[in-house]
Amino acid sequence: MKKLSIALFVITLLAGGFYLISSFPANAASSQSEAQQVFIVRNNDMRTAKASETNFTGDVNSTPLFVPNNPTGKSGGIVDFSPGARTAWHEHPNGQLIIITAGSGRVQQWDGPVIEVNQGDVVWFPPNVKHWHGAAPDRAMSHIALADIVDGRSSTWHEKVTDDQYNGR
Repeated sequence: MKKLSIALFVITLLAGGFYLISSFPANAASSQSEAQQVFIVRNNDMRTAKASETNFTGDVNSTPLFVPNNPTGKSGGIVDFSPGARTAWHEHPNGQLIIITAGSGRVQQWDGPVIEVNQGDVVWFPPNVKHWHGAAPDRAMSHIALADIVDGRSSTWHEKVTDDQYNGR
């Protein structure tokens, strides 16, 4: 658990640093040149919003870790799912990594079984593999999601996951 906490801390620091590099807040102070400045993005500067009903079912909130057109070529966020909430089917051109930071959930790739995941689990979805992920029926789940941006996009969204698919039927 200590290794996971350290890894999440490092990812959060890197993500915050990349976010900040691309947004250069006006209140940053430094005596060095801009190329050598250290910037800090405070936790309360990241804006959490309700996720799109087009791509999600249920109550889902997302906090972006990277701004559009950031220099890292990454897309990612912290996503909080209420019990039973989930993504629509989707895929990523370079795959997706999710790190379950709290609670329990479910993941599934197209034509595969529904798999239970829990806090501390790390899930890799290979490139262009249609999949979904979300909370368990009776427990909330939070995860950090990371994907590369390829040709201006990090995801291709498809149809919503049905209740039968979510329940493994």
